[in-house]
Amino acid sequence: MPSALHCPACDRVYEPGPDEPWRCACGHALEFEDRPHPQGDPLPLHRLDTSDGLWTFFEFLPIEKHVTFHEGFTPLVDAPDWNAGFKLEYVFPTGSFKDRGATTTLSRAVSLGVEKVIEDSSGNAGASIATYAARAGLEADIYVPADVKQSKLMAIQRTDARPVRIEGDRQAVTTACLEAVEGEAGRGVDGPNRNGDVPRQTGTGWYASHAWNPAFYAGTMTFAFELAAQQGWTVPDAVVLPIGHGTLFLGAYRGFSLLNEAGIVDGMPRLLGAQMAGYAPIVDALGGRTIAEDDTDTDIADGIRIAEPARKDEILEAIAETDGDAIALGSDPIESALDRLHRGGFYVEPTCAVAPAALEAYREAGTIAEDDDVVVPLTGSGLKTL
Repeated sequence: MPSALHCPACDRVYEPGPDEPWRCACGHALEFEDRPHPQGDPLPLHRLDTSDGLWTFFEFLPIEKHVTFHEGFTPLVDAPDWNAGFKLEYVFPTGSFKDRGATTTLSRAVSLGVEKVIEDSSGNAGASIATYAARAGLEADIYVPADVKQSKLMAIQRTDARPVRIEGDRQAVTTACLEAVEGEAGRGVDGPNRNGDVPRQTGTGWYASHAWNPAFYAGTMTFAFELAAQQGWTVPDAVVLPIGHGTLFLGAYRGFSLLNEAGIVDGMPRLLGAQMAGYAPIVDALGGRTIAEDDTDTDIADGIRIAEPARKDEILEAIAETDGDAIALGSDPIESALDRLHRGGFYVEPTCAVAPAALEAYREAGTIAEDDDVVVPLTGSGLKTL
């Protein structure tokens, strides 16, 4: 039986089903009622059967495996020129870490008897959800900006999913998507519908949102499990991650938190965020630093151009709980980091360079010491920018 959904803000519980709400009636994001933990001590990495990829950690996941390419256990490689470890999250079936969340989200969709999924995305999440929907034999509508990169648009189209291109900013894409998810009931993205009803999925499909759906975060938290296993069930001093909607950032926080609750590791890494100048709501909330040439924003890192993260409060809580931070960067440091990554053999997309650029800025500020054990995920393949 699939797990019920629970609202941590008002304690409402929603039974699982294809018409379950995508958000609580109070406006808060929902979580799984089940919070499983493994039993016993973990096996060392050399004894783990990793042939199931991230589903190796099924004991942590409140979802039954249905849709998978055996993705996960991405390489953790030493990057001496950066004095850090890079976890190669672009080594996934669709070239993006978003596959972590797609395998768990589509697996839940299948378990609920969903026939069609809907997602809104700047590109990577949409390509991932479309690919895994194809694997599951489900229809998919993917709402994307009108100026989405052609490579990502083609990745969606060639799965036989239907891309829906929306004029306007990223928020306009989400608004249009939710109107489709909820039919003609007049529900918006700023709270319950006009009658105060539960925002149920009564429209044209099930909302497979990488920002709202708890199934997606169940997948991204496996990043932390893999990293801990690859480091002998220890945690690094710090992890530097990009923040748009914060799906990987929050996934890392949840994963490391569960490892501590299960007594598998002792301590949390500092979670240090990286945003793009002009789209840095987390940095603004913290009163943090922006490293840019001027006050204008840049579109080099289109994958994290998110002005209103769906789980902003949770991101800020994760930063506070781990003694973390967030900074924003303009185009110059991002482009410099991207060139340096390419010269070092890491062929990643521009958005991916934000976190390594932030790593250098954190070092220069003294936030990260030279002898700290630091890991940076490289999140998207440069092949998707061709």
